[in-house]
Amino acid sequence: MPSLHIRPGILQKVRQLSMKPTLLSGHHLDNQRFSDDVRLYMSSLFKQDAAAFEEVTSRELSVSELLERANRDRTPDFDEPTLIGGDIAIRSEADRNADPCTSTGCLWQKWSDGKVYMPYYITNHFSSREQAIIIRGLESFSSVSCIRFRPYQNGDHEWLSIESRSGCYSFVGRQGGGQTVSLSRQGCLYHSTVQHELLHALGFNHEQTRSDRDSYIKVYWENIIDDMVYNFNKIDTLNQGTPYDYNSVMQYERYAFSKNNYPTMVPIPNSNVSFGQATQMSKNDIDRLNRLYQC
Repeated sequence: MPSLHIRPGILQKVRQLSMKPTLLSGHHLDNQRFSDDVRLYMSSLFKQDAAAFEEVTSRELSVSELLERANRDRTPDFDEPTLIGGDIAIRSEADRNADPCTSTGCLWQKWSDGKVYMPYYITNHFSSREQAIIIRGLESFSSVSCIRFRPYQNGDHEWLSIESRSGCYSFVGRQGGGQTVSLSRQGCLYHSTVQHELLHALGFNHEQTRSDRDSYIKVYWENIIDDMVYNFNKIDTLNQGTPYDYNSVMQYERYAFSKNNYPTMVPIPNSNVSFGQATQMSKNDIDRLNRLYQC
């Protein structure tokens, strides 16, 4: 990662803040109010820089390529969950072929004000720049849905524990207690991957596992890495009456899990349709989210 340099104009802005009349108490600088203003200003810069940084570094890669690259050579610790579908965490082998959202229910609680408040805790694994990327992803839901991610508070019984573990992964839907969302510092800190993993936590599976997918994509089983075939099993998914979406941030790209550089998925009937290239939630992703939680 490039070293962080102070951008032109920052020092000038800080000097301007120090000269603001509201910061003065008599003839002396009010240090507390000054430091508060500077902290708020620097925080906004971190968010701007984080967005620009991850946009540049992920410009050539789709979310599925980022996820595959980050998880390809992961070496999980003994206490980490099994992964299926590339980045979906499961607690036991019994969950491998079941969608927990349709078998047991997995929605987060909706409150009387119509909002879904989801506590989160970001561990101290991350730098300020990396935290800003995560927070940007969390905040992106509030402008398009009733989902409100908020910091963990004492007394919360269910929350997302956002950690840098081995690779990018999340459980599907509410699990109870603290549940890990792994965003490894080595390859997972992009806006698209943050949104992707949060959608898993909200209850969504990958687009290519939809129950109606055979009407929209053809799977070339012979091109799939042998021990990754199960990642293409269909699930009795909750499609919320929305169409199959080639532009979903949950759709993997056509070479996902290929063992021979040939496509593992091709759209039908038009094989030339672009798909699996999303860099953020699509309109259909947002529509499904709002329908699932009745926003």
